[in-house]
Amino acid sequence: MQSATKAQFDTIAAVATAPGRGGIGVIRISGSIVKLIGKSILQRSLPPRQAILGNFLDDSGETIDQGIGLFFPSPASYTGEDVLELQAHGSPVVLDLLLKRVISLGARLACPGEFTERAFHNGKLDLTQAEAVADLIASNNQMQAKLARRTLQGAFASSVSDLQALLTRQRVLIEAGLDFSDEDLEPTDIEAVDKGIVSIIQRIDQLSHVASQGERVRDGMTVVIVGPPNSGKSSLLNQISGQQSAIVTPIAGTTRDLVRADIQLDGMPLHVIDTAGIRNSCDFIEQEGIRRALEETQIADLVLWVYDGMLGRPEAVDLQRILATTAITLVRNKIDLLAEQPNVQEVRHSGALMHELSISAKTGLGLGQLKEHIKKCSGYEMMVEGAFMARRRHLVCLEQTRNYLVAAKKSLSVGEPAEILAEDLREAQMALSRITGDVSSDDLLGEIFSSFCIGK
Repeated sequence: MQSATKAQFDTIAAVATAPGRGGIGVIRISGSIVKLIGKSILQRSLPPRQAILGNFLDDSGETIDQGIGLFFPSPASYTGEDVLELQAHGSPVVLDLLLKRVISLGARLACPGEFTERAFHNGKLDLTQAEAVADLIASNNQMQAKLARRTLQGAFASSVSDLQALLTRQRVLIEAGLDFSDEDLEPTDIEAVDKGIVSIIQRIDQLSHVASQGERVRDGMTVVIVGPPNSGKSSLLNQISGQQSAIVTPIAGTTRDLVRADIQLDGMPLHVIDTAGIRNSCDFIEQEGIRRALEETQIADLVLWVYDGMLGRPEAVDLQRILATTAITLVRNKIDLLAEQPNVQEVRHSGALMHELSISAKTGLGLGQLKEHIKKCSGYEMMVEGAFMARRRHLVCLEQTRNYLVAAKKSLSVGEPAEILAEDLREAQMALSRITGDVSSDDLLGEIFSSFCIGK
């Protein structure tokens, strides 16, 4: 954890409730002069953790509003510092006046995420829990809220802590031997360390799988629909989204710009993008639409190439522009006109093995198989034991930890000096520590907490 003390921080304040009007609005204050601010505004000392009704006074003694004051003394507070919450009526004007009064008494406006960052520095939360606060606030569905809550309760941190303990045990076996540099490791010690490293790698793999599911629930998957004009791309977007997101006409080139729809697929956010029909065109606007379509395929997790089943598969040259960077699934559309049933098969096309689904975007025939295929491509499983919310950086840290462990096992197997093995294990533990913030750069913390709202 980053070393920081409460004495290093000044007093901060912010509106903690959402922007706009409401029945209640909350001003949150944290820092060393909270008691003085509370006494100046309410003209009385506040007992710990008791709701006190009173008048909030300005500097001339006039009442700004009547509301409730709640005082949470250090260290039993969200930030670990003295914290005061002033609950007023939810008028933006009233809250602005009250916040100005608090600032005039010596506080300053909080930066985004600064309350939670202080909780992290003061040992109230580790970094996974701090990130989970933002994820819980930003959750858009029940699954996201559930997993963010589990992470906030320490599900992820607990697994990391267990791995840290196992890694420490292996390091003790190796580094104890370094104190007796004239002696080699005993065969029994080598065997124990080898088994220990193998066991930790297996645990890392299991944790990575669970974390990858949490990352999918948080960030979702981007699917880009491409293909020639009049192949049914917009109809497919409308079927997947369940609404008329895109205009559908028999006129080629109707879709010229990107059309986006965000849906939930069994708890996983799915970002679907419809694009302009890809063909040779002299129309400048249509050319720009095609350029944007191809640009989107470069950042997609999956490309659905939709083509008219009555006209045959697309030309290889069209697919080659995408195949180099992105997975492609062929979608053979309009099987309703061919009196065929939905079908999923593997085909070799354009020199690559890919899946092909036969569907009807007009009637929705085969839509269920397509959604299952998308989930399979993402690696998403709806129910995973011990699931929690995770981010891409967590997966990177787990991968780095595993790589160092593999290197340590190799060092052990080829008889490298114990110092090399010890360094590999130390690096593995450092990579793992970055997940919970035991080792974190200021740049990383700045990036994480800047994404928070001001009052959190």
